[in-house]
Amino acid sequence: MSEQGWKWQSPPGWPEPPPGWAPPPGWQASPEWQAPPADWVYWVPAGPQQPAAAAPGSPPPVAARSAPPSASSAAPIRVEEQSRRGLIWETWFVELAFLFPGIAAAVDLLAAHVSGVSDVNLFSALVPGRPVENLILGIFRYLAVGAVVPLALLLLTRTGQYPAALGLGMPGLRSDLGPAAGLAVGGYGLTLLIALPFSALIARHGGLFSQVHTGHVPKYYILYGLAISAVTAITEETLVSGYLLTRLEQFGWTPQRALVLSLTLRTSYHVYYGLGFLFTIPLGYLLTRSFQKHHRLTRPIVAHFLYDAALITIGILAS
Repeated sequence: MSEQGWKWQSPPGWPEPPPGWAPPPGWQASPEWQAPPADWVYWVPAGPQQPAAAAPGSPPPVAARSAPPSASSAAPIRVEEQSRRGLIWETWFVELAFLFPGIAAAVDLLAAHVSGVSDVNLFSALVPGRPVENLILGIFRYLAVGAVVPLALLLLTRTGQYPAALGLGMPGLRSDLGPAAGLAVGGYGLTLLIALPFSALIARHGGLFSQVHTGHVPKYYILYGLAISAVTAITEETLVSGYLLTRLEQFGWTPQRALVLSLTLRTSYHVYYGLGFLFTIPLGYLLTRSFQKHHRLTRPIVAHFLYDAALITIGILAS
């Protein structure tokens, strides 16, 4: 209260109303009032039938009690916590957005191999006779493979899984680079062991296995290969490890079930290898288990990059 008459007075902790706004319906100017009734959730703007001032202790006009709040005075909309059903649908949509383009491209390559096309190369010529332009445009086009990565990371942050919690950051020598090199070497060794029983089958029925060749390209296309390897490693590990395994853990899946699903999705977009897709399982298994055990996403990303980059570099230098 003031000497000039009644003055707006908010409870402790409440913001003062904007100038010209009237109090909520039923407001009483009482310093002892510490909290509003449960149904008083907003200040309302003063209208023609709601004067901006009233005598102390007098009830507000009837029109003010029934007048709906304006759009500007409505309580802000709050985003509720994601429901389990909503997160399940989110996971399906994110994985579908990631997997469908890769599977479609893999099916196209497999169909070309089955049809007898022999010149399927890793570095397609977008501009014939212009290797430098092909390198630049090819890298730019391949960036589309990782378009879903920022979306997946953003969705994880909405449920509290920030990049740091996923172990995503600048790789450390002991925490990431050393173990990643071990994973890459181990994956290559296991792949060779698994390939041994298939050596006779490969020799007799080579058509069951396919491989995308690097073709005859300039040596500086190693840069192209490194870019492809980096985008592939970041995309695959973020989507089938960082995002998918985190969501499955939130859904209560056991690590074994999550491992099987992750490996299944990993191999789905490698069907262009024919039966050779089996040779992608060892590395995929090691990378998936690494994230499940240590929750350091940078480690499998670096390992995946080293593995692919080494093979592509060898292919370019040997061409």
